[in-house]
Amino acid sequence: MSRRGQEPDSGAESLSSDEKEVAASGAEEEGSAEEHPVGEDGSENSSSSSSEEESDAEESDGGRSDEEQEEKEPLPRCNESGVNCLPPCEHCRNANDQKEQVTPRRLAGGQHVVQLDAEGTYQCSLTGLIFEVTEAVKITYSLLSWSKYANLVKKPWIVGGPLFDVRCDASRALTSIQFPHSLCLGDHGAGMAFKVLHIKGEGAAIEPSADYSASHVKWLVSSLSPVGPLIQSQEPVQYHGAVILYKVVDQHPSLSFRVYVATNNDSFIKDISRAVKHSNKKFIRIDKPPVCQKLLQNGKRYRLVCEPEAEITPEEIEFVDGSLLKLKSYIEVYLEKPDDFTLSLVELESEATVWKAKLRESDWIHYDQNKNEQKRSAAGVKKRKTALSISEEEELCSKKQKTGNTEDGIEPKTLTDRQLMVIAKLFGRQWREIAIECLQMEMKDIEQIQAREEEVNMQKFLLLSKWRDREKSNGTAEALYRSLHEKAPYEILQALQGFSEGC
Repeated sequence: MSRRGQEPDSGAESLSSDEKEVAASGAEEEGSAEEHPVGEDGSENSSSSSSEEESDAEESDGGRSDEEQEEKEPLPRCNESGVNCLPPCEHCRNANDQKEQVTPRRLAGGQHVVQLDAEGTYQCSLTGLIFEVTEAVKITYSLLSWSKYANLVKKPWIVGGPLFDVRCDASRALTSIQFPHSLCLGDHGAGMAFKVLHIKGEGAAIEPSADYSASHVKWLVSSLSPVGPLIQSQEPVQYHGAVILYKVVDQHPSLSFRVYVATNNDSFIKDISRAVKHSNKKFIRIDKPPVCQKLLQNGKRYRLVCEPEAEITPEEIEFVDGSLLKLKSYIEVYLEKPDDFTLSLVELESEATVWKAKLRESDWIHYDQNKNEQKRSAAGVKKRKTALSISEEEELCSKKQKTGNTEDGIEPKTLTDRQLMVIAKLFGRQWREIAIECLQMEMKDIEQIQAREEEVNMQKFLLLSKWRDREKSNGTAEALYRSLHEKAPYEILQALQGFSEGC
């Protein structure tokens, strides 16, 4: 670690009275009563609280609208893994490059598992977690929502980073965990105090951190249950931020978007993804660089600007870290005509541009085209089937089986470059993870592509091209669908179905 935190206390018993065991006597909904953000997700009201109170470990990140760009996520230092680790700014140089990188296997319900073969210090390439172990162990972990435990976080402490539930088959061998935090310490690290909230049953304890750096908070493992970093600061806190875009999918020619301004906190970003998925509208995530070029600060005001002009509600916001809030605030952008436009987030005090992106019709038109093509194809199939007799259908099925599931004996065509680019743009933050798990790609292949190509969509395209070249005549839409159907977002599967039916 590059910085020293407070000298570790002898244990939890040495904490001040307000940092000892925190009783979880308040109802969970208190966490959402502290603020009423503008542009709240109407689908996440009190009547839906029971569904939101499910364990995060039981929820999959692979919802129809998430991947997003995910984040993570994407994942998005940017890993597009379902989380959103942003690159360090000029003040935050990452000192963790020496750690051995490990890529976890993803389980159902958003869980990750790594098998560590020997003593050492390892960093998860997807979440940023760093594990120090004394022997070979298997570690299982998942990302949780802070909003479920909002009543356990008491002032002056505030959330410092994502919350994780970590399990280990040999708990004594896991000696420390370093949690990524979402803050820019700059020159103000000396005025900050880092600790961790250790949730135990219905209560929690605030435990000391062993150390901290520009990117992580180190905790000596006492027992295993949900844990996340907290911070106390004498000065205004500055965050690495992200802007996340979703477009409403409907039949109207006009355009409607949700714009979320978030901290670099994977728990926060996952909550946004869940809020969109549970909305009564359907959304797709727009794949634009989410990284804010300047830091976000609590209490400062920001304005979203659109060129050409659009209806923006609200036009200005006061930034707050909404990690503890069940209802995540967003800005709505509405354009009457579907033209290209530019969005910019501007800090009012300095008039500096914090984030900027150009949105083009091609960023979402492929989704609509593939959806319509699939409907037309499905209608055509129904019409053909009504005209076939039973014997003709049996003969057709037999013919398909003999020719490798092709129609009229014609081999399916391999995917074109244009089709691969469509799929590449639909991939969210988890594209590298999916490539490893579903397409049997090696991490070295991904690293080689990233070394020679900086643009993320081109990285995805080149990886899919490598898969197509490897599969040769089997590099078809059907084959890619079979490989991806358990992990890929809904939009990708729809597009592949459209390509397959159009052959």
